[in-house]
Amino acid sequence: MEIEKEKDANIGQRGEQGAQKDIKRNTPAAGAMRIVELTGETKKGILEDLLKRSPNNYSQYEETVNGIISDVKTRGDQALFEYTLKFDRFSLNAGNIKVTRQEIDEAYAKMDPELVEVIRRSAENIRAFHKKQLRNSWFDAREDGTILGMKITPITKAGVYVPGGKAAYPSSVLMNVIPAKVAGVGQILMTTPPAADGTVNPGTLVAADIAGVDAIYKAGGAQAIAAMAFGTESIPKVDKITGPGNIFVALAKKAVYGYVSIDSIAGPSEILVLADDTADPGYVAADLLSQAEHDELASAILITTSRKLAEQVSVRVGEYLKQLSRAEIIRKSLDNYGYILLAENMKDALDAVNEIASEHLEILTANPFELMTKVRNAGAIFLGEYASEPLGDYFAGPNHILPTNGTAKFFSPVNVDDFIKKTSIISYSREALEKVHKDIEKFAESEGLTAHANSIRVRFEEKR
Repeated sequence: MEIEKEKDANIGQRGEQGAQKDIKRNTPAAGAMRIVELTGETKKGILEDLLKRSPNNYSQYEETVNGIISDVKTRGDQALFEYTLKFDRFSLNAGNIKVTRQEIDEAYAKMDPELVEVIRRSAENIRAFHKKQLRNSWFDAREDGTILGMKITPITKAGVYVPGGKAAYPSSVLMNVIPAKVAGVGQILMTTPPAADGTVNPGTLVAADIAGVDAIYKAGGAQAIAAMAFGTESIPKVDKITGPGNIFVALAKKAVYGYVSIDSIAGPSEILVLADDTADPGYVAADLLSQAEHDELASAILITTSRKLAEQVSVRVGEYLKQLSRAEIIRKSLDNYGYILLAENMKDALDAVNEIASEHLEILTANPFELMTKVRNAGAIFLGEYASEPLGDYFAGPNHILPTNGTAKFFSPVNVDDFIKKTSIISYSREALEKVHKDIEKFAESEGLTAHANSIRVRFEEKR
């Protein structure tokens, strides 16, 4: 149930029977991406197509996931150990579930020292950016004795899920852990599936150590989410779970929401490039491919007002594909969810940008900062030809855990606020309450809540 095994569960791929049937391909012979006129109809069709990638559409796996969660909730470690043996082929027990300091030191020894230093520098950038998000408690006191305020408190325990195997991403470890650390979370634990020999990806362990994780446990899949949500004999219950995973992990996070908080139900990766005739077609093509290589469900879209650029980008995509190691995955991604949309004008292009609400938005135009002010919906916005999406993935500092599947219309990137609680503070003197008590009583009585009204009224009645 590691993330690389998700290919077996990629229900929703439509290939030639899906998107290409709905929207006629119009690609130059040497090109690799369809070029489509942007109209109301094509925009609607593309939006419907993209939404089919949402984890909310994988209900056929919910029964399996719910069974795993219920079992771990009931039987704790025993169920967790059995599922780990079944799915990860490792015999887990109370003595080997927790990663030791020796294992972390061995991970450092296996890593390229230069890469370790790159991870450290990336961590510093992420830490510096997120420190600017810190909030302080505040109180507003008035002369009549009214005190109102907001108390900011970090959550007590946070749990981070990290995929294992070939799909291990140290960068995502940093992005999940560092905001929690900056927020002041008391304990941060991490779960990640072990290999069949019980080892954990060295990059994952090194990144976790640099970020400041307090404990690492060898557990993956829906069973690890359940363990963090309800607690077992070995893994403590947490208050919030963050981190990416396959469809089983996504559905497990959805199922335990309410028992704990979660970051989001992440969908496949997506990029949207907004470009005019000043953009370099090679840069645009390379940036589109940077997301298409994630998996067959990834989406890569170019919206442009320039037919010449559209045709050049399509050709360059075809050229780059001959050089890339994940070309087969990229081709399927582009066939299913790749588009070059030709807009009549920049207003129509921006309307489509805001409707699609992409996870990553690059603006490669003559005036990117001006257009950025007109963008309402995007997970992260990259401005100019030297701010390509991988800069945000690895090094710049802003979080790369972003809303997908159009949820940028109402969700934000993972940030320090995800790991704090805000508690309202209210204090009134008798003098302050006396000025407004009749208003409160009237309001309460209008709702039929006479005990509410009485709670205020008794404070101003003569003592009996």
